[in-house]
Amino acid sequence: MTTEDITTIGIIGAGNIGSQLARLAVRNGYDVAIANSRGPETLQDLVSELGEHARAVTRDEAAAAGDLVVVTTPLAAIETIPVEPLVGKVVIDTNNYYPQRDGHIAALDDETTTTAELLQDHLPGARVVKAFNHIAAADLTTAGSPRGTEGRRALIVAGDDADAKRTVADLLDEFGFDAVDIGPLAEGWRIQRDTPGYVKPYAALDLELAVADAKRYRDM
Repeated sequence: MTTEDITTIGIIGAGNIGSQLARLAVRNGYDVAIANSRGPETLQDLVSELGEHARAVTRDEAAAAGDLVVVTTPLAAIETIPVEPLVGKVVIDTNNYYPQRDGHIAALDDETTTTAELLQDHLPGARVVKAFNHIAAADLTTAGSPRGTEGRRALIVAGDDADAKRTVADLLDEFGFDAVDIGPLAEGWRIQRDTPGYVKPYAALDLELAVADAKRYRDM
């Protein structure tokens, strides 16, 4: 699957990251189907801003409509993400674990899994890719630059499906960012909160070095 195969991006979660990704998607010529937990009627202001290429829908409708789907909900909402409509699809996970916000999740506290692996476990038929989790929401629409720009900001991709990662890397490129592949979903911990690369505006080489220098929470 290439980005040329994508016409509609489904976005489940319309908070800071979700709404900014919707703006980026529309700016780059995609249609957007966006959902939140409170219902489509609560998204009318955002959809009006985005224009004719965006529509507010339910979570099930966003999952079904998207050729690629972004899940950008609080961790507690993972169990509410529709499963069947996402079988076979590339699904981007943007999440980070903040115990003070999310409550304590034993497997994440123990560092035996990652947020993206939790989503993959919930969506066994989907192809989950970690991306967009280590950039401030406001920077998504302002920090991008054309391919080849010196010092162009880089963002990671992690995933267990190489084709899915390539698709997301190409999307990052369209959105104005270089992509740094850090390996499988299990390596996503390397760019979680409090790691050297988290929310830092690094170009690709510096981001690679920061990711390599990451330590587990238990080793900090």
